[in-house]
Amino acid sequence: MTLSTPRPQTSPGPLRPLLALAIALLAWLAAPPAAVAQVHAHPDENGAPVVRSLESLRDLDYRSWQVVAYRQGQPGGPVTLRIVGYPGKVRLDHPTALLVRSGRQSWQLDDITTANPKLALDGRDAAAEFDLAPLLADLQQNRPLRLELPGVFVELPVPPYVVGEWRSLPDWREAGAS
Repeated sequence: MTLSTPRPQTSPGPLRPLLALAIALLAWLAAPPAAVAQVHAHPDENGAPVVRSLESLRDLDYRSWQVVAYRQGQPGGPVTLRIVGYPGKVRLDHPTALLVRSGRQSWQLDDITTANPKLALDGRDAAAEFDLAPLLADLQQNRPLRLELPGVFVELPVPPYVVGEWRSLPDWREAGAS
């Protein structure tokens, strides 16, 4: 039979609350930031209203792409998706349809780059534009999307909060506007 000596009672002391505070602070810092809408309104060079959602996304090869969905003019106008790569690193051929997948659904968005005079004359060929109307007409919720631009990238994931911004663009109005 082994006798054990009782352990002395210790008080939590000042370190235990500090440790709990440090753990809470680390958990807060490690948490992903809440998604914040990034829809901006501004006039174009002719004074017409432009509403846009701008996001930098990485494809599965970890290359960065600027993804801009925008509407020019009044609410109800067409929404265009512009994908921009780093000039000199990528050359986009036109027309090349953008393939979009979400679950079992898929869409093929028409390349409308040559309809934009600025992009059509830009010799860098680092940007492409697509008509977002077919996609926006079918989406009923903010689901993640996967974009594919054949010959350029195989998969560019688009998170749900960005899809929500895109879906808001056709009817988006600046606060205080009637």
